[in-house]
Amino acid sequence: MSDLISVRLDDEAQRALAELEATGLSRSEAVRRGLVAAALRLRDRQRLIDEVAELASDEADRMEAAEVAAMMEDLRAAR
Repeated sequence: MSDLISVRLDDEAQRALAELEATGLSRSEAVRRGLVAAALRLRDRQRLIDEVAELASDEADRMEAAEVAAMMEDLRAAR
């Protein structure tokens, strides 16, 4: 199924589109790829946020990280 959309591009978006078209992509393909890439970045960002939250809630992991940091500080101070 194909949906036709119309957008008004600002200067930055026009430059980006021209850059993509310069690679040989059609306008439609450049826009489709841009939308897919943007959605993937958002999903990747959310996955990272979720992973950080999970690690932050892991008490054992936080304790181990603190122990490692303390050992590293002791090694640095011993120099």
